[in-house]
Amino acid sequence: MDLNAVTDHIRNAVGDNSGLGKTVKLDLGDVGKIFIDGASVPNSVTNDDKPADATVSMKWDDFVALSEGKLDPMMAFMQGKLKIAGDMMIAQKLAPLLKR
Repeated sequence: MDLNAVTDHIRNAVGDNSGLGKTVKLDLGDVGKIFIDGASVPNSVTNDDKPADATVSMKWDDFVALSEGKLDPMMAFMQGKLKIAGDMMIAQKLAPLLKR
């Protein structure tokens, strides 16, 4: 699994209308970024590094574990493995889109 595969997976999960209504950026460190524009119609998912309503930052390995269900999002947050800047409510809506 690489950034392009994850971006494509999220793009398919988001579809034309994710219901997010806002923008979210996944900052995966050196691996790259995934920008979800849930405010535009249709929604779009790119690897652009743009300002977002919420930014979720985590290491690639932790992201993979989270997406595979091996890491609980709440535990990751409590342990500092997952950091959220901006609107936390949007970040919570993101969880179902990340499952593999």
